[in-house]
Amino acid sequence: MNFLELVKNRFSCRGYQALDVEKEKVDYIMECVRLAPSAVNKQPWHFYVVDKEEDKEKLRQCYDRNWFNTAPMYIIATILHDEEWVRADGKHHGDIDIAIAVEHLCLAATEQGLATCWVCNFNAALCQELFTFADNEEPAVVIPLGYPAKELKPKDRKAMDDILSAVK
Repeated sequence: MNFLELVKNRFSCRGYQALDVEKEKVDYIMECVRLAPSAVNKQPWHFYVVDKEEDKEKLRQCYDRNWFNTAPMYIIATILHDEEWVRADGKHHGDIDIAIAVEHLCLAATEQGLATCWVCNFNAALCQELFTFADNEEPAVVIPLGYPAKELKPKDRKAMDDILSAVK
C-alpha cells in the first residue's frame, strides 16, 4: 500500500479482538520506532511493552475505559527529560520527538494489519507509581496495540482550504 492509503487506513481503534500480537510484528513496529527522527538525533524516549496479564491489569487502572481493556497488549512511551534537546529560546522538544516516534509506531502497526490509539489522557502519576521508571522518565503516551474488532469508518477531516494557506 502506498503512503496515502496507509494514512487513510490508520485510525484510533477503540475495540480489539482477543488475539495475541505476533512477536515478529512487534519487533518490526519497534524497529520503525527506533528509526524515527528526533531533534539533534537525541531520541529522548523509551518504550515499554506491556503484555503480561498482571502488568496489563495495573496499566488498566491508569485509564479505566471498557474499550481500553480489550487490547491484548500496550506500549508505554516515556520521555527521557535529561536527553531531550532544548531550543535556544528554552522550548523542550521531548513532546515533539515522542510524538514523531509514536506516530511511526501507529503507522507501522497499521501496515502490519494492527490497530492503535493514542492515549494521553491517562493517569500518568499512577502509572509512575505502579511501574518502575528511571527518575528522568515521564510516561507520556500509552498505545493499545492489537487486531481491530471493527472496520474502519470513513474519516471526518477538515477541508484542505481550512488547513492550508500561503504565508502572508
